Amino acid sequence: MRRRKIDGCPIAGALQLIGDKWTLLVVRELVARPKRTTELLEELHPISSRTLLGRLKEMEKDQLILRVNYGGLPRRVEYELTERGRRLLPLLDALAQTGQVLDCNHCDDRKQQLGYYCDFCPNVREIEYVEPRNYAEEIVETDVREPLPSLRPKDDSIVLL
Repeated sequence: MRRRKIDGCPIAGALQLIGDKWTLLVVRELVARPKRTTELLEELHPISSRTLLGRLKEMEKDQLILRVNYGGLPRRVEYELTERGRRLLPLLDALAQTGQVLDCNHCDDRKQQLGYYCDFCPNVREIEYVEPRNYAEEIVETDVREPLPSLRPKDDSIVLL
């Protein structure tokens, strides 16, 4: 497992781990069962094979997925989530709920466009649907606060390059 170096913050480290949009989408696709590279390419369209293979290698290094090589001809390789990779599922749930609250997409949009739901969809999984909260009603005008003082010393010098 690789340590992430930005500023030592766990949030920054987690963001560096999941990196880009493809990592969580790969996790979403591997929730139900292990899949072959060609299946992932089909499910994650328009990802390029080069990008997908790069992400899969990174995710394997980070111990999020396991690459199982069955050998033979033609070569058969499957990818499956590790226990560490499954720890990202609550994050996917939170993103799905956020997408619903922000009215980004609906599961039926995907079904209409592609003809099927993703494996993570609540219409496929047996999970309890959580009604999105209306945060707009909860926003209350508050007093404007002064910004917190910076922990760094102020430097007003000008640097010319």
